[in-house]
Amino acid sequence: MKWLYLILINVFLWKIHPSENIPHGLMIEFIREPSGVQIMDMKPEFTWIVPASCKSQTAYQLLVASSEENLRNDTGDIWNSGKVPDNNSVQVEFGGEALKPGKSYCWKVKIWDSKGKVTGYSESQSFKTGSIVNYLTTTNKFQAQQISPVLFKETTAGKYFIDFGKDAFGTLLLRIESGKEDTLQISLGEKLIAPLKIDDNPGGSIRYARIKLPVKPGTREYTVTLPRDQRNTTGAAVLLPDSFGVVMPFRYCEIEKCPGLKPGEIKPGEIKPGEIKPGEIKQNAFTYYFTEDNSAFSCSDTTLNQIWDICKYSMKATSFTGLYIDGDRERIPYEADAYLNQLGHYYTDREYSMARRTNEYFIDHPTWPTEWLLHTVPLFYNDYMFTGDPESVKRYYEELKHKTLYSIAREDGLISSRDINQDLMIRLGFNNRKETVRDIVDWPPAQKDTGWKLVSPEGERDGYDMAEVNTMVNAFYYHGLVYMADLAGYLGKTGDKKLFSEMASMAKKSINEKLLSKKTGIYVDGLSSEHSSLHANMTTLAFGLVPDENRAMVISFIKSRGMACSVYGSQYLLEGLYRYGEADYAMKLLTSKGDRGWWNMIRSGSTITLEAWDMKYKPNSDWNHAW
Repeated sequence: MKWLYLILINVFLWKIHPSENIPHGLMIEFIREPSGVQIMDMKPEFTWIVPASCKSQTAYQLLVASSEENLRNDTGDIWNSGKVPDNNSVQVEFGGEALKPGKSYCWKVKIWDSKGKVTGYSESQSFKTGSIVNYLTTTNKFQAQQISPVLFKETTAGKYFIDFGKDAFGTLLLRIESGKEDTLQISLGEKLIAPLKIDDNPGGSIRYARIKLPVKPGTREYTVTLPRDQRNTTGAAVLLPDSFGVVMPFRYCEIEKCPGLKPGEIKPGEIKPGEIKPGEIKQNAFTYYFTEDNSAFSCSDTTLNQIWDICKYSMKATSFTGLYIDGDRERIPYEADAYLNQLGHYYTDREYSMARRTNEYFIDHPTWPTEWLLHTVPLFYNDYMFTGDPESVKRYYEELKHKTLYSIAREDGLISSRDINQDLMIRLGFNNRKETVRDIVDWPPAQKDTGWKLVSPEGERDGYDMAEVNTMVNAFYYHGLVYMADLAGYLGKTGDKKLFSEMASMAKKSINEKLLSKKTGIYVDGLSSEHSSLHANMTTLAFGLVPDENRAMVISFIKSRGMACSVYGSQYLLEGLYRYGEADYAMKLLTSKGDRGWWNMIRSGSTITLEAWDMKYKPNSDWNHAW
């Protein structure tokens, strides 16, 4: 276990310069640059990267001091660990008396290498503690990046088109000096209707806004005030810091200049009344802390390179609330969306706080789909696998047990969401809300259930028969039990490990006895159903439920259905295919030039992944959904 997370944490070693021979990449509470961050744990954990020249670590010595002076003198007046024989460089817990709230500290570390040779001390890292709480994951800081246009062009007399290159959540900054009071007409949007023309009626949840900006003599700098969207700034939506103001996703800008204002070629340092130059207009983009060069990918397949680029940028661009949300339409975290976002984020940046904060948010803010609730344990399991830190799992262990839905298991080991009563709803975190849990499988459902005119009348469910005892739900249930058994074992809870292991075995046995058709050799959608969908078969394959003798038939059926699922569903489709030797077929799906694939998102003109493969598959889709 320890070696697994050491490898995962240090997967970013390609950043290291070969000449470095001291510990580096310091993190406290997994925060890389803690200036401006309040560390909320008074007994924090420390992490560092072992230099490649050391090959391995055999011991460490860590100093925590109240001032840089004490640290420079190699005096840990707050804590001196002494030489500790240990190869662990991840989440080493502070061993002194609890730190004081609202105080500044600094730390550094040295290590002994594989031959017992000691390194020099690392560079120091300073941090400040916040207020005392029982338990709270430390929040990383937000970033604001001012982005210059890649294109600034006059399209007609007095009208100008600006392209910032990528869609981003933020607002517009403008520097102009007007000789009189007047008003600029500004349009912001995500989609073009024609070259150099923003679509002012883009449909679905694709964003467009038109704003009037008063200008007056003596004022040079303006921040465009955007209209507030009631749906994503009230209710269950995640609210932004007040300092952000209102933000929206946009890539393009059009400015209709009022009479007397004429853009001109301005010499550096010179601003004339009424003139704007490309360098005086910026896209002010907000994101959670993100480091671009912590990951890279390149191969001979140019399509795959572009798919990597759009997916990686989506992780950064959609992080602006500090939690994994479902896009701009609602700005609400959903467990299944967050699970895919979590995996994507782990592989594109050395950042763990956002995932953990989102996981803990779901404890008291669950969502209604059965399968989404069943993603909660995998979310926490991934946090532990990628960090090696059990703190969050320990804190919410009892709540996680309920999130498996083990308490509603029938005698045969299967579950039905219809058996969830009000008492369990409260234990799940619904807090007496008049809400019901119900199966979703995928979205949108069939045309008859939505009222939308869908290009595929079956929606994204592949005609799924929504039986009371649902195969896809029970596949996720089994998957969660396996992870819960593992977590119980890691925490030394042997009784629970035995319980969840036995329940997982019983669920697997019943799934294969009752939901695997003896006639066709593939899975039906549920008890009493004779219909077999892609979803029932791809999840059972991905989670290792399919018996060896049925695997070829299940895979053959899956391949006959193509990408008959949403972007969410494709996660499990691809996992199953790659897990069982179908990498070539999986790669064809991944790089498909058809309209059900990531390339179609790029072709559509978006620079962030779309909520659905195409607007025709989900008419209210957004262009800013992290996948």
